[in-house]
Amino acid sequence: MTTPPRRATPRTAAALAGTLLAASALSGCGVFGSPDLVVYNAQHEQLLDEIIPLFEEESGLDVELRNGKDLEMANQIVEEGEDSPADVFLTENSPAMSIVDNAGLFAELPESATATIPDEYVPAGRTWTGFLARSTVAMYNTDSMTEADMPASILDFADPEWAGRVAFSPTGADFQAIVSAVLELEGEEATAEWLEGLKANGVIVQNNLVVMQSVDSGEVDAGIAYHYYWYRDRQENGTDSDSSALHFFGDQDPGAFLSISGAGILASSEHQDAAEEFITWLTGTEAQQAMAESYALEYPLNPDASLSPEVKPFDELEPPAVDVAGLNGPQVTELMTAAGLL
Repeated sequence: MTTPPRRATPRTAAALAGTLLAASALSGCGVFGSPDLVVYNAQHEQLLDEIIPLFEEESGLDVELRNGKDLEMANQIVEEGEDSPADVFLTENSPAMSIVDNAGLFAELPESATATIPDEYVPAGRTWTGFLARSTVAMYNTDSMTEADMPASILDFADPEWAGRVAFSPTGADFQAIVSAVLELEGEEATAEWLEGLKANGVIVQNNLVVMQSVDSGEVDAGIAYHYYWYRDRQENGTDSDSSALHFFGDQDPGAFLSISGAGILASSEHQDAAEEFITWLTGTEAQQAMAESYALEYPLNPDASLSPEVKPFDELEPPAVDVAGLNGPQVTELMTAAGLL
């Protein structure tokens, strides 16, 4: 026998009405509807997960993060063109920004978004801005080496005397950004020779964490990476860094290269005001200091923010002068492929 449907009581009807009203309100805030801002993020996902809630709370805007890798996301944006759902693009390294910029897909940033960032980290056309930096370093094993044993230049690691002694990870965007700096500073021929030497004499590993672990364990004497891997491990427990130290190259050597994280607004964005508000916030002192105090230990580019004193001070670094908008990712890929590293 079929049971007749139950008639809603006044109490259940009121509860249902309240639920629908709440859902409608949430939808208007972007919980069930479209977000106020879509960010294609190639910076560290954990870092953005820490700071985005700060922006959302302050601005009242709802942000959707879509995470990926530098070059993959840059090429995806170029493929999507004016139909890209992205409002903002964030990268870990600047060559990916150049790919999108060269395709003419960025909007010019307002002065408010770049006012706190030194000019050398903002392209002349102000189509994007730097917001964080990482210093290239060489890690070395303190049981087998002293800092006096380290080479004067990162280019020396390609020499036969370093055969089997230096680790690096060529497949990651980090190392490829370093190569882009060598290319701009030393030229194509010298860069090709350096890559051939590293291929012949270096020890290729999976990623920069393995570089650090290989150095610390004594499998190799030295390794090429960015500064924050070692400092993070020291801050956490020192398990992979207690038998190693950092060597910072000086005198504007390519090995002192600062890799810049970039932020830009897509010209096709339908949320220009929200995107400008976000980038201006990202480069402001509050957000810059929040990132400096996060797990990331990357250098803020706003001079009013600073890392903990355990990290080598930004003003003591001696990086080479490079055009952040001129670093050539596609040519780097070609050279590394020709050298057998990709």
